[in-house]
Amino acid sequence: MATNQSGIPAGAETIVRTPGNLLAGVGERSRSMLIEIGSLFWFLINTVAETLDRIRRGRVPFRAISFFRYTERAGVDSVPLVAMVSFFLGLTMALLTGYQLQRFGTERLVPGLVAIAFTRELGPLLTGIMLAARIGASFTAELGTMQVSEEVEAIEAMGIGPLRYLVAPRMLALFALMPCLSLISSIAAIFASALISRAYFNIAFVYFQDLVLNALLIRDLVTGILKSFMFGLLIGAIACYRGLTVKGGAAGVGIATTSSVVTAITTVIAFDTLYNIVYIVFFP
Repeated sequence: MATNQSGIPAGAETIVRTPGNLLAGVGERSRSMLIEIGSLFWFLINTVAETLDRIRRGRVPFRAISFFRYTERAGVDSVPLVAMVSFFLGLTMALLTGYQLQRFGTERLVPGLVAIAFTRELGPLLTGIMLAARIGASFTAELGTMQVSEEVEAIEAMGIGPLRYLVAPRMLALFALMPCLSLISSIAAIFASALISRAYFNIAFVYFQDLVLNALLIRDLVTGILKSFMFGLLIGAIACYRGLTVKGGAAGVGIATTSSVVTAITTVIAFDTLYNIVYIVFFP
């Protein structure tokens, strides 16, 4: 086999990694990420503006039956999954933390610990992750298929705004139903911890209720509700944006669906972390 002066086979391509190339790659990825964030932001703004403009003209922006259909899918159909996952996680959390606290004689802290953790943090976060995987993927696949089959262009040709007609009801359904599902998640986890506390730590249900009510604060409930609203809005916006920007046919729909789930889950976790940092710093 012929080789060049450096001993490398002729025709072989080599990639020279230098600090400059590495920095250029990081810069290109950062630029792409900022472009995606900007595009998503304007997508959300245009959807809200198009919907409000329709309302100002005295017309309904979308059909009520479409909204209720999406609320049933995103809300009612998601209740069993959210409740089951939260119930088992509440069992595990109460059992593990209770055994550790029992060594110090402080197992009475389990009810308040589980209640605060789920109402303020785990309830909204778990619900957001499950909805991003279940409903976000569904919305992206639906809109992506419509985009590939040129149904979206047909809707625009009929003079119907696709953002207020296709995107607005889906986003509003997730925005409205997310706090309800988060509340169901917290209730299921607290109920599970009550069973564990009664079975293993001899905490009666009445005493368990008093411990939970004494531990919870209004700010914990408000924090969980605010997070839920924002998570629902982010998941809906990301899912619809990925669906309407599909390229490449059926393969593109699959890629967009995967990207939608990954992006939504990552965004929810990142926003949750940022929210906690800001809340602790400015509202200790």
